[in-house]
Amino acid sequence: MERGGRVEAFRLLLVCWLAVGPAPAQVRHPLPVLWMMPVSSGPGRENLTAAVAPAVRLALQDLQRQPPPLGNYEVQLQLLDSQCDPAKSLKALFDAMWAGPKYLLVFGGVCPSVTALIGRSLPALHLVQVSFAASSPSLSNRKWYGNLFSTVPSDRALNQATVKLLQRFKWSRVGLITQEGARRSEMKKDLIRQLLKADVQVVSTESLSEDVCSSVRKLKESDVRIIIAQFKEDSASEVFCCAYRLNLFGVRYQWIIADGGAAGWRLGWQASGCTASSLMTAADGSIRLQIRQLSSTNTPGVSGRTPQDYQDSYLRQLFQEGSEVSPLHSFAYDAVWVIAKALGQVMEAVRHREKFSIQRNVTVSEVQVHRMLQEAVRQTRFEGVTGPVFFRNGERMTSIEMIQFQGSSGVLVGQFSTFSQQLRLMNHLLKFKGPGPARDQTLVLLQRQHVSLLLYSIVSSAAGLTIIITLTVLFLTIINRKHWLLGSSGGSQDELLLMGVLLSSSSVLISGLDGALLSNWTFELLCSVRLWTLSVGHTVGFAVLFAKTWRVYSLCSIKQEQRRQRAGRVVLGMFLLDVLVLTSWQILDPLRRVVLQHNVETEAADQDVIVRLYSEHCGSTNMELWLTAVYGYKGPLLGLGCFLAWSIRAVQLDRPAVSSQHLTLSMFAVMAFSVSGASGSLLTSHNPPVQFCVTSVLILCCNVFTVSWLFGPQCWRLKGSELQSEAAEGDDEEQLSRLNQQLKSLTAQLDLEIETIAMQLRETSEPELHHKMRARDDGDVRAVTSTHAAQVCSEDTSSEQKPPNPDGLNSPEHVWRRLSVQLPILHHSYLPAVGGVSASSSSLFGSREAFVHHDLLLTTSCTPDATQLGPSYC
Repeated sequence: MERGGRVEAFRLLLVCWLAVGPAPAQVRHPLPVLWMMPVSSGPGRENLTAAVAPAVRLALQDLQRQPPPLGNYEVQLQLLDSQCDPAKSLKALFDAMWAGPKYLLVFGGVCPSVTALIGRSLPALHLVQVSFAASSPSLSNRKWYGNLFSTVPSDRALNQATVKLLQRFKWSRVGLITQEGARRSEMKKDLIRQLLKADVQVVSTESLSEDVCSSVRKLKESDVRIIIAQFKEDSASEVFCCAYRLNLFGVRYQWIIADGGAAGWRLGWQASGCTASSLMTAADGSIRLQIRQLSSTNTPGVSGRTPQDYQDSYLRQLFQEGSEVSPLHSFAYDAVWVIAKALGQVMEAVRHREKFSIQRNVTVSEVQVHRMLQEAVRQTRFEGVTGPVFFRNGERMTSIEMIQFQGSSGVLVGQFSTFSQQLRLMNHLLKFKGPGPARDQTLVLLQRQHVSLLLYSIVSSAAGLTIIITLTVLFLTIINRKHWLLGSSGGSQDELLLMGVLLSSSSVLISGLDGALLSNWTFELLCSVRLWTLSVGHTVGFAVLFAKTWRVYSLCSIKQEQRRQRAGRVVLGMFLLDVLVLTSWQILDPLRRVVLQHNVETEAADQDVIVRLYSEHCGSTNMELWLTAVYGYKGPLLGLGCFLAWSIRAVQLDRPAVSSQHLTLSMFAVMAFSVSGASGSLLTSHNPPVQFCVTSVLILCCNVFTVSWLFGPQCWRLKGSELQSEAAEGDDEEQLSRLNQQLKSLTAQLDLEIETIAMQLRETSEPELHHKMRARDDGDVRAVTSTHAAQVCSEDTSSEQKPPNPDGLNSPEHVWRRLSVQLPILHHSYLPAVGGVSASSSSLFGSREAFVHHDLLLTTSCTPDATQLGPSYC
């Protein structure tokens, strides 16, 4: 085997020298170069060497035709069989270096493992290597491989182009399927590293095994839409056949083939079990990233050949030898030119330095020659058959082509420049199955659920109306404190109850605000305000209602003063307990803005688009724990309140303003609305508008029901008492008016009688009248005295009295006496009739002082003579 390898190596070397032809007349300085290739037997090794050898011979022939100074040198290739074995290739290199001549440069390097080992040994051996097949991304590490250069673009360039293509179409979620092998494993590792750096999610990475369809099926199960494939050309048919069977093509999928090959696809070349039309249907629209073999320009390069002229010459020699075409032949041709130009430049520089140096017999050291050669290769720049040839960090700068498979042919739709790192796409040539590029995943449209302005306006109006009603009742409670008889505790607890209603109603206005318009600090502040207003308002209102119920329940067993003290303690205790729990919650686990994800809805027009609803609400880390604590002490109190209310449902109270039935209904209403509100809030948390509507309606209904049942009867009774007072005042005025009219008519009659009597008196003489009156007075006195004495001494004695003369009662004397007594009485009693006091005033009839004053007038107006007429006159 070893002997056969040496014979084959000698044969190839002889072929190379014969291809150069006879040496010209001018003397050429030899430039020995080691050519490391796998020559010994092995799968595919002889074919690769034989396919590249015609390109190398063409390069050597073209070099001989070059003018000086490049024409002054002759590249002599010494072939070494690497056998794709790192240890054997390293031993062969040491043997060649020991046997001589002095080598400055190594050409070739096809096997990645051999190239990696030799590349790390180059600095110690003072060698520079120029390869035409070293494309592994790991060889781009200049710290280890600073002396290695390659005319073929690195696989890193393919990965960079892939990432640029993904970024152009905003694809951030991909899947990988890679064929097993050393080179493609290195490509996959580098690609994953670049994808992660570009924030592209790699959902699934699969390897092509014996069952190709199982690997492709896993991509579909992972819902991968953008598929990056790295496989050989002969595996394309089998992969796309599985994609066709699994329906992994079309509008929703995009295939990107980044194999780094330079040849086109040949679908159907291998039996895959699918027809050619099926393969074309599955591959239609896929994009392949490939390296350009020949320059697209038709101008002669450094060798004087155009790319097309070179390809024709290469194919003629290849067909003559009966070998297959290698995708690396054009890069091998340019690599020979890189070697020749770098060595020629260094040799000229050494000769110039030795010839024109000031010092005599000056020689350039081996280390200096090595550095000069390394710098010469790094600075190499010319137009080759593959395009512009130049290096950056040891990597060949070139363009990566993007070919889209359309129908039955490939169309160039873009290029990626490794030098400028720019991607140029011809969008007018790109064709996708859908209206645009495929989506990398199901498009999720986030839609925020919030309370609409219309709903918030309606509920806020209802809350505002409830607050206005409550404020009105509170105002009436304060200004009518003396007449407000709702409960035996007075109006202080009623005011607390109304304050609780105001707080809970105000929480409705805060809960419906749109959180998107608020900053985080404002949102969290409103969360705390809403929690405190709702909880404290509910607690204060329920505590007052509980205290009233407890007072009625304990009427039979507890004194009134003790009932008041215990009722106040109940209200204070519930309030302090609520404040304690809320304060602990606020300090230990404050409320924050929390985003809650809801159900997913699918768009009817596009099945690849779903709408994900979300909302923002107030929450904390241990939200369930705190809610359990709040419900834990409020629930039993609500149950106890309902028990007490049921117990007093038939109790009859002395005060008409207090109704046990109203207290019972209010307590059960608070219980029902509280339980319904808590349950509705938890059940509708996935739908914020419904949650806001349900909780707000329950809170407002509870408040309105409580206020109407407890304070409605009192307001109605207060209104009724005002109406009765107004009616009573109207009746008094009407009675006084009628009495005034009667008194006026009576006064007129008395005036007429007085005038008549006065006329009669004037007709009688005044002296006679006076005399008769005195005589009459004396006789009457004596008669009265004797009669009284007779009655005292003996009750059985009867004295005959003469009946009074009727004519004597109407005598002028008697008339005068009566007038002297009645005129003062008429003067004071009927004074309103004459305009002295208003007849509509009720003070004379409604006050005790008026009657006392009237009696006093009667007493002072009676004369001694008048008293004798009887009590009816005085």
